[in-house]
Amino acid sequence: MPGFRPTSTYRLQIRPSFTLDDAAGLADYLVGLGVDAVYLSPILASSEGSDHGYDVVDPTRIDPARGGPEGLERASRVFRAAGLGVLVDIVPNHVGVARPVENPWWWDVLMHGRASAFASSFDIDWDFGKGRVRIPVLGEELTDAAAAGSLRLEAGELRYYDHRFPLAPGSTEDGADVLTVHGRQHYELMSWRREATDLNYRRFFGVSSLAAVRVEDPEVFARTHGEIARWFETGLVDGLRVDHPDGLRAPVEYLDRLAQLTDGAYVLVEKILEHGEDLPSFFAAEGTTGYEALAEIDRVLVDPDGEVELDGLDARLRQESGLPPAAPWHALIAETKRGIADGILRSEVRRIARELDAADDAATEDAVAELLARFPVYRSYLPAGREHLDDAVAAAREHRPDLAPAFDRVVPRLADPRHPAALRFQQTSGMVMAKGVEDTAFYRATRLGTLTEVGADPSVFALEVDAFHSAQARRHAAWPHGMTTLSTHDTKRGEDVRARLSVLSEIPRRWDEVLTRLRDAATTGHGPLDALLWQAVIGAWPASRERLHAYAEKAAREAGDATSWLDPDAAFEARMHALVDAAFDDPTVSALIETFVSEIAAAGWSNALSAKLLQLTGPGVPDVYQGSELWEQSLVDPDNRRPVDFAERRGILGRIETGELPPVDASGAAKLLVTARALRLRRDRPELFTRYAAASVSGGAARHAIAVDRGGVVAVATRLPVGLARRGEASGSAWEDTVLMTRKRPLTDVLTGRRLAGGETPLEALFDRYPVALLAEDES
Repeated sequence: MPGFRPTSTYRLQIRPSFTLDDAAGLADYLVGLGVDAVYLSPILASSEGSDHGYDVVDPTRIDPARGGPEGLERASRVFRAAGLGVLVDIVPNHVGVARPVENPWWWDVLMHGRASAFASSFDIDWDFGKGRVRIPVLGEELTDAAAAGSLRLEAGELRYYDHRFPLAPGSTEDGADVLTVHGRQHYELMSWRREATDLNYRRFFGVSSLAAVRVEDPEVFARTHGEIARWFETGLVDGLRVDHPDGLRAPVEYLDRLAQLTDGAYVLVEKILEHGEDLPSFFAAEGTTGYEALAEIDRVLVDPDGEVELDGLDARLRQESGLPPAAPWHALIAETKRGIADGILRSEVRRIARELDAADDAATEDAVAELLARFPVYRSYLPAGREHLDDAVAAAREHRPDLAPAFDRVVPRLADPRHPAALRFQQTSGMVMAKGVEDTAFYRATRLGTLTEVGADPSVFALEVDAFHSAQARRHAAWPHGMTTLSTHDTKRGEDVRARLSVLSEIPRRWDEVLTRLRDAATTGHGPLDALLWQAVIGAWPASRERLHAYAEKAAREAGDATSWLDPDAAFEARMHALVDAAFDDPTVSALIETFVSEIAAAGWSNALSAKLLQLTGPGVPDVYQGSELWEQSLVDPDNRRPVDFAERRGILGRIETGELPPVDASGAAKLLVTARALRLRRDRPELFTRYAAASVSGGAARHAIAVDRGGVVAVATRLPVGLARRGEASGSAWEDTVLMTRKRPLTDVLTGRRLAGGETPLEALFDRYPVALLAEDES
């Protein structure tokens, strides 16, 4: 569909157990829900058994296990017939190499080395590896007898346990022993413990099974995007979501080239913006995938009055655990980012040093690592963003005056847009940020789980209503077709887990009391981590034992301050798993969880419905993550990629279509009502969504409402529901004299069907059934 710009999207995770044909079978349901575009996860050929598709092993074909090219053609026809657009997630930064035999390009490079026709496709420092690709798969170095003894020549391949590698032509013809044959290959098998320091190919973050691709090379771009071009040439796809463009050497040029390839089709970038940062206007994209909108919506529903007491609780937990006081956020992330630069990404730091002609120079490596740790955003796009480098230099000089001579040497070259070291530094800063912040610091800053979400700044505790409106108005003006989201395959907690946890900001003393009792029953001995784990239990409850054990292990190891992936502490992890088990096996603990969840559930549902309405009616293109039209109470991946019961959702939607107005309860049906009515209105009457302005609310409880005027629609949502209920207990009427003020015109609440005259509308009456309302001008 030329010129296609969706009004909303619905994200589907395509996998072997849910193929393109399965997705096509949902077309009628999605139309009924009100979306006008399907947003598909990666569909190119990925590693066998991959559940997410981000480990593409062959970018030239659609994954047969996901439906193959015929599946896309069938699905596209069905979606087109239903009036739905099609967006597809693409992964230009890297390919999967966990099983080399699955990736024909990687296999050829390992077989032929620099002479391979595909050698230029990968970002390999051949000189550092002495002409060989270093592959970190061994349990020990080959000098260890056990490791050497596990190598074998079999079926014309070199094998190590279940790892398979090709043999260079002629390398076995003389019958040499396996170690000698290994020495003749274009790759070197090495201990996995060396990957952090000695790897010589660029990866996706710290994942050695994902090798980076050099799409900045026009030939490589053409080779990796030929199949994508076919989708647009044949009209199968309308738009793209670009995964991790910040990892590319030249993301701006890449997006320009992509725009030429797709003839200016709708493109979104998975770009994480730091608080206060704007997407560069020179990006050939319609906007981001919306994490910044998520942070704003979450924070306007957090009670700013709870910050001091939650900080006090965190301080006490640290003191009781023998931990130092919490560092300011900027200091914490400088520490965690430096740990990443010195740890799992040291090989990238060393490579930047080599680009600076300072191989193995300790001072240069130290200076580069410090600059990466102090870099304030994910990356710059020199010459744009030079101020971010200047900020990093100023902070690094203040923190490490001893490195002044090294900074003097490296900074001029890191500021030169054409210098290879500057290009690589820009690629690396985002990797360090993502691993140091999202995957480390977010698991150490535990005062309130709502705050530690992808794209959010935990130092910003809450957002007042006026600031929220200002942020939304800026989005409407600058990026009206950018995506907004509340949940994705990458979020640390589902949107309704966060909505429930936001209630804790209203009741910090009660939460302190409950957490103390829970910790008395089961503790790891690490207070902040206990708070994180018990929040996960409370936020996701009811959740299975298996899900919570998996979350606890990932959270504790990512935090890395009590146990870790590389060096797990068995005793600590035993206490951690005992904490989870206590939620199920200790009757006192189970009863306390059930009691507390019952106390806060209704307020959490109110927050959830408010967040959903604000997202679905706000500026941008709202995405509904698969299944989140009911309560989305998943935790970090892979929990958030669990199968979705679409039959249940179809049944609820069918009842709503016959006029049922479901109660706000554990079924989540009320959320599906809000989702469907808001999306349908947005799709069917786009002329109502022409502007963004704060609508006026007046009265004693005005701070408990957020009202938005979109032109012909007014969306009204409740905030801080616990405080609102307290007002009702004190006065007999929670909303008292509070009114919504609109123009005098006939309006209909599309959620309930109630007709209104406009003017002054008492919120007590407007919210008598639901904590949200969606008022639309009559079509006449």
